[in-house]
Amino acid sequence: MRIPHVERVIPWRHRIKTKLLLVTVVICVGGVTIFALAEGRMADQFFETQAAGAALFSNTIERATLRAMLENRRGDVFDTMRDIGRQEGVEGVRLLAKDGRVAYSTVEREVGTILEQRSDACRPCHAAGRPRLHAPLLERTRVFERGGRRVLGLVTPIRNEPRCATAECHVHRADEDVLGLLDVSLSLASSDARIADFRRGSLVLTGVGVLLLCSFFFAFARLHVVRPVQALVEGTRRVAGDQLDTEIRVRSKGELGLLAASFNDMTRSLRRTEGELKDLNLGLERQVEERTADLQKAQNALVHNEKMSSLGQLAASIAHEINNPLAGILTFAKLVIRTLEQGPPDDATRRDLVRNLALVQRETERCSAIVRNLLDFARDRPVALRELQVNAVVEEALQLIAHQLAIQGLTLERDLQPTAAVRADFGQLRQAVVNVALNAVEAMGKRGTLSVRTRAAADGGVEIVLADTGPGITPENLKHVFEPFFTTKEKGTGLGLSVVYGIMQRHQGRVDVQSEPGRGTTFVLALPPLGAGEGQA
Repeated sequence: MRIPHVERVIPWRHRIKTKLLLVTVVICVGGVTIFALAEGRMADQFFETQAAGAALFSNTIERATLRAMLENRRGDVFDTMRDIGRQEGVEGVRLLAKDGRVAYSTVEREVGTILEQRSDACRPCHAAGRPRLHAPLLERTRVFERGGRRVLGLVTPIRNEPRCATAECHVHRADEDVLGLLDVSLSLASSDARIADFRRGSLVLTGVGVLLLCSFFFAFARLHVVRPVQALVEGTRRVAGDQLDTEIRVRSKGELGLLAASFNDMTRSLRRTEGELKDLNLGLERQVEERTADLQKAQNALVHNEKMSSLGQLAASIAHEINNPLAGILTFAKLVIRTLEQGPPDDATRRDLVRNLALVQRETERCSAIVRNLLDFARDRPVALRELQVNAVVEEALQLIAHQLAIQGLTLERDLQPTAAVRADFGQLRQAVVNVALNAVEAMGKRGTLSVRTRAAADGGVEIVLADTGPGITPENLKHVFEPFFTTKEKGTGLGLSVVYGIMQRHQGRVDVQSEPGRGTTFVLALPPLGAGEGQA
């Protein structure tokens, strides 16, 4: 048996090449991330080194001007600071008093101004609201832009040493800790240039290294993984297409090579099995043909027996239904013949003869009704569907049984609601309503109420509901009410409800019944919505 091959296309996101490319990209991103982290760490360390150098430079200035300060030679102090501020890489030097006043600055316009505590130079020590006398080095360091280049600023407190308090100037008391601040600004242009050169060089080297590593990894994976796997996938597809002569040539000596060898062993085994199955199928086909012929003969015999059995049941039912009226007809016919042979009848005899002939007439009509219902049940008459209103059908059906209702003194309650139009055969639908109504009338006898309603169904169709107040139907008999020749009445044919069932089936509708002993019976004739049964009748 050939198994149909279904071509399966692997989405690009599930392919090994895509996954390997994704791994390669992840490696590249990981390499760049590691480089960025390393470069950031190096920049932090370089900044700390710059800050330490700035602190050393600031301490050098402080030591260089210490003697001039002790001897209160401000001019020498300022000259020294001015000379230092002119050196390459020094952006500025200024000396601040305790109150924030600029006592000296290489920028002359700042001299005499007072810096606020929110300024960059004062914020590290005054951020908490009160002066911090021992702020760490990095907190006293700041970086800002000036003239399009970065500048490193460092604030160094000038502390009150013992010799300051004992100097000849006697300006400061011994209990004062900080006398002022030395704010030094150093250019980071050369440092930034070296860092940029290092970054560019490192980035190029890292990029080249990652690119070479990824290229090697991708080429290795493509040669030793992707191609063997593609060969296995293609071989699997051919085998699925019943090409069992497929052989995979994989030169790998690892797991994929072992897998390819196993695959080739499997295809050889499948070829052997396929040959064996073909031989077996030929034998099975011959056996199946022989058994099928035997089964066909048995089925034909069974169908013939079933037809004969059904025909026998039908003949027995017809004979049972017609035998009683025919026996009555024969008896009264003989009685009439015997009476007439005795001579002309008198008035009393004539009345007896008329009464007997009336009985013959009724029994004959009963036989005719049995045959007519049987024909209606057996004949699959085509339905002439047309668009109509169900209420018109129900009104005409009720007119046909109105005389019977009046004779038996029964009450008729009608509630015909406006409903949508349906496609139906007017005559057959009327016959179904009449059959159900007459069945209810015969069940109620001389007292009761027949309720007839029409209503819209939940599916958009129309329902005809006929309910009576008769004795009801037992659960045992309820499941047989639509079977042919089933009846609980003495003079019933058992075909009326069977005819109703066939009519509703031909209309693609349904007939439901609900009943309880002593509480009456309700029949519901359900018709599909307009257009639902077209082309199916």
